[in-house]
Amino acid sequence: MHFPTESGALVHVFDMRAEDRALQGTYGTYALVALGSLLVVGFLIWLLVGRLLRPIRLLRDTAHDITEHDLSQRIPVQGNDDLSALTGTVNAMLDRLESAMGSQRQLLDDVGHELRTPVTIVRGHLELMDVGDPSDVRSTRALALDELDRMSRLVDDLLTLAKAERSDFVQPRPADIGRLTDETLEKARALAPRRWQLDHLADVEAIIDPQRVAQAWLQLASNAVKYSPDDTPIALGSAVRRGELHLWVRDRGIGISPEERDVVLARFGRGAAASMSADGAGLGLAIVDKIVTAHGGRVEIESTLGHGSTLTLVLPLQATSPLEPRLETVP
Repeated sequence: MHFPTESGALVHVFDMRAEDRALQGTYGTYALVALGSLLVVGFLIWLLVGRLLRPIRLLRDTAHDITEHDLSQRIPVQGNDDLSALTGTVNAMLDRLESAMGSQRQLLDDVGHELRTPVTIVRGHLELMDVGDPSDVRSTRALALDELDRMSRLVDDLLTLAKAERSDFVQPRPADIGRLTDETLEKARALAPRRWQLDHLADVEAIIDPQRVAQAWLQLASNAVKYSPDDTPIALGSAVRRGELHLWVRDRGIGISPEERDVVLARFGRGAAASMSADGAGLGLAIVDKIVTAHGGRVEIESTLGHGSTLTLVLPLQATSPLEPRLETVP
């Protein structure tokens, strides 16, 4: 069977304008969504960056407001990220600066206040001195030298107090407390011909600054010499009590009243009885307190007016193992 062959054409027509109009709504929706997303993301980034940079702005503003007369401002620390750590570091730096400036002002005030009197005394005697009278010249010279010696001791004490605020004021290292006790007692014997005694000796090795501790210990011994009669004994001792190192000086002197025990540890602080019985600027026990505080310890005072005192340096015992403390009964 033969079928006739026929040809044809299939024509498919698209109306592009109609298609575009149909897609224009979709494009507009996409554009609005994209624009809104960009705005939201931009706003979130602005908030995040602003939060991250806020400590830096606070740091800038605080640094701008700080002057040499006002170092009390600090930057609030929020969070625990790197910028918060930087803020804490800057605040610690400001603490050190404030402490250093405070020490400097205190030193200048102390020097200006305490040195004015001896300078006035020396100047007054030199102005009134009769240069033609050899005895007057000799007496004025002796007085001037005595005042200059007092000024020298005062300046040394004030410098020690100023250094006490520095981080390297004490330099701890292992020290044999038994040997330190013996050496301090031998040095104390040179202060005055007294009946020096050893109460107890702690055979232990501890982490301290032996030079600073010996300085504080000898200052207690010097005070005991000043404020006790010549015929009375003075005793030194060391012991370990309740995990702490105790270094003490015991005398039978004038004593310290209970209400004056905090006063005598302050700068230029002196008890009423001490003010009448001995010379001094009242810096000795302040230096002792600074040395002990720098070790993380404290000064304990046991005293009865008219019967004597026991002043004790109480230091945290960071003991090393080679030596064992002898724990026999301590007076």
